[in-house]
Amino acid sequence: MQTERVSSARPQSVTLATNRVIRNTYMLLSMTLAFSAVMAFVAMVTGAQPISWIVMIGVFIGGPFVIYALRNSIWSLPLTFVFTGFMGYVLGPIVTFYLAQPNGSEIVMGALGTTAIMFVGLSAYALTTRKDFSFLGGFVFVGFLVVLAAIVANLFLGLPALSLTISAAAVLVVSAAILFDTSRMVHDGETNYVMMTVSLYANIYVLFLHLLNLFHAFTGDG
Repeated sequence: MQTERVSSARPQSVTLATNRVIRNTYMLLSMTLAFSAVMAFVAMVTGAQPISWIVMIGVFIGGPFVIYALRNSIWSLPLTFVFTGFMGYVLGPIVTFYLAQPNGSEIVMGALGTTAIMFVGLSAYALTTRKDFSFLGGFVFVGFLVVLAAIVANLFLGLPALSLTISAAAVLVVSAAILFDTSRMVHDGETNYVMMTVSLYANIYVLFLHLLNLFHAFTGDG
């Protein structure tokens, strides 16, 4: 009888822990997205100049590594806001560029709306169906490496067709990453909501950037 009570309590405790991580993750994610949006607005209002893509990629990759190294310390939370705030500030001049294009407001709002719909839809699907998407891990890892290599190469080549191909591939890889990361909270026992927030934030950031490029190519007048 005692064994039965322990075995029945264990799944309940795991479920409670999982729900707590999910709740904390999406709460922190909403806060970091709001802070990032504020910093982007500040950059736009102050006329901030675009930051080098090399610096942007370096911070985008290096920031999560630093946060991961300090994930169990009191510094992980403030560093998360530093990271997302900086990336929001970097985003300001990029959004300003697209707004200055023909149909600029439609491009930005279309990319923003599509990003929100895709993220909410994919996350909700993974959470409600409780499917295990851990099999996507290899695809996501290799996909990000390929996309990153192509981005670096196109910094020197400057080929519009390659840029669109990269963006389409990035949207596909990030969509898989959202399913994979959400599944990690449900099935893999991920307990660090700060790292989950950083990972999901990065997915949303990349998705929005590449949707901007695609909307600009297919709905812009110039």
